[in-house]
Amino acid sequence: MNTNTSRRPFWLWAAVWLFYMVNPISDAWHRPEVWERVVGLTAAIGFCVVYLLSFISARAALRRTGAVLRLPEALVRLGVMVALMTVLTVIVGESGLTALVYVGVMAVFTFEPRIAWTVAGAAAVTAAVLPRFVPGWHSDIDVTFAVLVAALAVWGLIRFMQRNAQLAEAREEITELAVAAERNRFARDLHDLLGHSLTVVSVKSELAARLVRIAPDRAEAELADIQRLVREALVDVRAAVSGYREMSLATELASARSALDAAGIEAEVPLTAEAADPDRQQLFAWVVREGVTNVIRHSEAKHCWIRLERTAVEISDDGRGPATSEHPTGHGLDGLRERVDSAGGTLTIGNREGGGFVLRAST
Repeated sequence: MNTNTSRRPFWLWAAVWLFYMVNPISDAWHRPEVWERVVGLTAAIGFCVVYLLSFISARAALRRTGAVLRLPEALVRLGVMVALMTVLTVIVGESGLTALVYVGVMAVFTFEPRIAWTVAGAAAVTAAVLPRFVPGWHSDIDVTFAVLVAALAVWGLIRFMQRNAQLAEAREEITELAVAAERNRFARDLHDLLGHSLTVVSVKSELAARLVRIAPDRAEAELADIQRLVREALVDVRAAVSGYREMSLATELASARSALDAAGIEAEVPLTAEAADPDRQQLFAWVVREGVTNVIRHSEAKHCWIRLERTAVEISDDGRGPATSEHPTGHGLDGLRERVDSAGGTLTIGNREGGGFVLRAST
């Protein structure tokens, strides 16, 4: 937003309330002595200028941070206003007390509540009491009432502006959290995608290297499969970047069967994904991918079993099982746990009866 255009209406809005300074300015203009006119008008105009500048600075601080002006700055500004008001009142008399309204307003607008209402209250009391002790002064206008009403109105305006500042800050924080969550999701997806694909490529490469001399045809088939896996990984990564990738449980089951076979692990894998609820298949596809990747990488197993139910999927093996704790963690399993939790499910990781490792996700 253009700063000049945003400030111009506010200048007019703040300045219009200076209408009530017309009487003291008029009284200063009509003083009989020249020096009284000069001093009175200078004090009145200076008071109006300081008030406007202070009001605009306080408003800018509220819009920017939701906080009032810093205490030293606020004290200096208010002190200058009180000094100018005192000079004006000495010159023009009772009409100079009108400036107390602006002193009360500025106190509420620039100080924290306890100090603000003390100053505003003092201004109201001064407006009510001082005319009783100065000969010839008669309070035709209830300045005390005006001080209190103006202070209350500005106090409501401050609360409104502070709420707006807090809402803007909250929106900014929510936006930052959403960006961070999206980055975490994207990092997790890339880890799941590339971690599984590169694990299978690594296993198949080792197998092809062993077979290249003793079974060239088999080695060539494994190399062709590696090329296919690499192409699929590239497609998945591009789709992930585009935000349109969806996991297929049937594809992951077939991929798991191929990867386990290449790793020399005897696998018992469902031929289809029909046993699982269609609404849960994408989540279960992630579970199968991460679970099989961990079996190949860490288990040193000879057998692996994947079992599908309508609301659950389980991957187990007869390998060494969790090595350090009942609930092993890692980037992949941590990401998988977050994914399952976000879907309202439960991820269980532990030892298989008879030895081995079990990973079960249920929703």
